[in-house]
Amino acid sequence: MTRRRWIADEFSNDHASLLGQNAAHLARVLRARVGQEFDIVCGETVRVGSIASVSDERVEFSLGEAVSEASEREIVLVAAIYKFDRMEWAIEKCTELGVTRIIPVIARRTDSHLATAAAKRVERWRRIVHEAAQQSRRLRSPQIDEAVKLKSALMLDAPTRLLLNENERSENLCEALTEASAPIAIAVGPEGGWTEEELTQFAGAGWRSITLGSQILRAETAAIAALAVVSAILD
Repeated sequence: MTRRRWIADEFSNDHASLLGQNAAHLARVLRARVGQEFDIVCGETVRVGSIASVSDERVEFSLGEAVSEASEREIVLVAAIYKFDRMEWAIEKCTELGVTRIIPVIARRTDSHLATAAAKRVERWRRIVHEAAQQSRRLRSPQIDEAVKLKSALMLDAPTRLLLNENERSENLCEALTEASAPIAIAVGPEGGWTEEELTQFAGAGWRSITLGSQILRAETAAIAALAVVSAILD
């Protein structure tokens, strides 16, 4: 039976702890008991953890053997900000599909009130990816950057930088990935797409324009579809 996985809030030597919402969920909802075993992520390693004590505020584990794990490839999503409900759904699903870093971008077509409110949403996005990472048995939660303007994201240091462009017709994502090396960065535009000026900026910064096909996809669909393709091909 596959053990449920938790990312430790605190750990040292042969002990680890879950705090706050994680502890409350494990104690109240899952009704955890002393002696139950789970996989516990402690930094870069995963170990079998046996519950030593349970309360609504804190669950303590005694750590046992290490669990063998493959390393995670670095996949960065540069995501223009759009309606928060749909964006949060995409962030959750992209986490399940293996994204390791998300850079929210204020694009030309990002609604002004969303751009202003984005700074206050970052902590919520971090909670979403933390929960999704545990559910999908990830080694760690993706990094969520503070929202930046496009100019700051263009110079991202990654050997493979791919721009989803609805105007591209000749080169698709699968072809681009055959010669890709990690970290891989994928940029997805806002509702209405990137402006011509932004597309020119991407090209000038050396980003490679690719397509997901002839259909015009919503921003959240494009992000999830792209991550699914990357995950399938790299795995």
